[in-house]
Amino acid sequence: QVQLVESGGGLVQAGGSLRLSCAASGRTFTPVTMGWFRQAPGKERVIVAGISWSGSSTYYEDSVKGRFTISRDNVKNTVYLQMNSLKLEDTAVYFCAASKEYTIAAALFDYWGQGTQVTVSS
Repeated sequence: QVQLVESGGGLVQAGGSLRLSCAASGRTFTPVTMGWFRQAPGKERVIVAGISWSGSSTYYEDSVKGRFTISRDNVKNTVYLQMNSLKLEDTAVYFCAASKEYTIAAALFDYWGQGTQVTVSS
């Protein structure tokens, strides 16, 4: 089994920054894609950013382009999400996920973290 543990969430004022981390552990597993998803109350879970194993390919949801940056450290088995210029609408539970496929579809991600709350205040 693979475990993903997120950290770095919290309360921040609008315009501020947070850096989320996701550490992977467990059986040997080389994910093709790592992703960050978020789910706001009453809304579906959506992908925010994704990154390929090599890091050469990234994806960002339109609303976070230019503000969020996804990166990974394969030596540390950790993926990061740097979030800058945070807005009220970024408030959500953020989940880290890993997939054996090159994908951004939530249904194709095999492993999920427990989530970390990000709250942006005015």
